[in-house]
Amino acid sequence: MKKIAILASGSGSNAENIANYFKGSDYAEVSFIIANNPNAYVLERAKRLGIESVVVTKDEFKAADSIIAMLQERHIDFVVLAGFLLLVPQKLIQAYPGRIVNIHPALLPKHGGKGMYGDNVHKAVVACGDTESGITIHLIDEHYDQGTTFFQAKCQVLPTDTYEDIASKVHALEYEHFPHVIEEILHTLD
Repeated sequence: MKKIAILASGSGSNAENIANYFKGSDYAEVSFIIANNPNAYVLERAKRLGIESVVVTKDEFKAADSIIAMLQERHIDFVVLAGFLLLVPQKLIQAYPGRIVNIHPALLPKHGGKGMYGDNVHKAVVACGDTESGITIHLIDEHYDQGTTFFQAKCQVLPTDTYEDIASKVHALEYEHFPHVIEEILHTLD
């Protein structure tokens, strides 16, 4: 059984979707959630789902040693960033090479980098007059949104779309694709 840890900073709707996707699976399960925000709703979702969760400070995360120890103690095989806003330290990347995946709410390399998350991304799509947006699921490296792309899915952006409209379309793509792409990546590691 592959054990997945999810790192999240906010609501945790993707974390819940992923956990439900693997619930009852004999292949993988979400068994641990790490949040860097003590007020993140993902912690409530974890409690409701019966998944162990912890809150870590930004400094603890940057130092990485305690995070790596927590993951190793729980025999975590794979790490998923689902709305996690901190840059992953090199030490953690080295501890889980090719085993940390992120989802970005745009078609990278467009609209990526520091500060490009959530509504900031969707507002940039509108400001640029893009005719499409979507999601990028990628392995992470030491830079924001620059790791190897594993999967992209697109949605049309209409001239009348607001950033909220785009956010809604992108969320639908996230919920549809992220869990099964995680499973595909896990199978490449077998």
